[in-house]
Amino acid sequence: RLRCTRNLIHCNLFVSFILRGVSLLTRDALLTHSMLQRDGDFDSLLRERTLVGCRVAQTITLYCAAANYYWLLVEGLYLHNLLVVLSFCEESVLPRYMLLGWGAPVLFVVPWVLVRQLYENTECWERNDIRSHWWIIRSPILLAVLINFIIFIRIIRILLLKLRANQMRRSDRKYRLAKSTLTLIPLLGIHEAVFNLIPEESARGGFRYSKLGVEVLLSSFQGLLVAVLYCFCNKEVQAELRRKLQGSLGAGTVPCASRPLCAPPGRPRPAEDLMSDSSEATPPAAWTSQH
Repeated sequence: RLRCTRNLIHCNLFVSFILRGVSLLTRDALLTHSMLQRDGDFDSLLRERTLVGCRVAQTITLYCAAANYYWLLVEGLYLHNLLVVLSFCEESVLPRYMLLGWGAPVLFVVPWVLVRQLYENTECWERNDIRSHWWIIRSPILLAVLINFIIFIRIIRILLLKLRANQMRRSDRKYRLAKSTLTLIPLLGIHEAVFNLIPEESARGGFRYSKLGVEVLLSSFQGLLVAVLYCFCNKEVQAELRRKLQGSLGAGTVPCASRPLCAPPGRPRPAEDLMSDSSEATPPAAWTSQH
């Protein structure tokens, strides 16, 4: 009953968070195992197999992390198109979103693997001594973060204009704008844009470790925040869980959206539709007005 383009995008984002976390834990475990074998008295064949497994895990980790960033970008593009594009067919663009989220990282992870194999085939590929090689991975991720930040600014501007048009009191307008902004930050990964303003190479000493600690902390809780805000706090999800608990499977279905998934071509969607129904998770204001 909750199956629609919006929720499918959310589900893929959740999967990317899960894969990113699992791959990081797996990579760290293999990296520790590789270091222990390196210090011990093992034959060269066993060490080589361990290194190969560790490098594969490192590659998968980078792919999962990149896919997570690009699914955050998909969320931003979906929000932007929903608000700006007059004739926007959600179902027709879903394959493109899937291709962008899961396919785009392959375009720069695979070249990075080839470059590391040919020119920097050292240890478990966990160190990036040659910075130019690391930029093969870093540049596309920074581009995704930058695009999402621009989309975030545009969405906040559109939301502010809508709140002014509704002639709300200034205090109510500020409250709704602040609440919408705070709930969009984890969904679009805006904190990444703030941290990337300060390159890792320029940070030194205690400031570098403080920056790294805060960045890792926020990144670790980002998936949890997104899941709580856009899944467990969603009224549609709560209604479904309530229905399951009550065992009333024959009850009426909960519509996924009050407007059609694909608006008729040439017919602009009223902007009020995006703001009116607080029981839906329609972005951005209605997604955030219920929390």
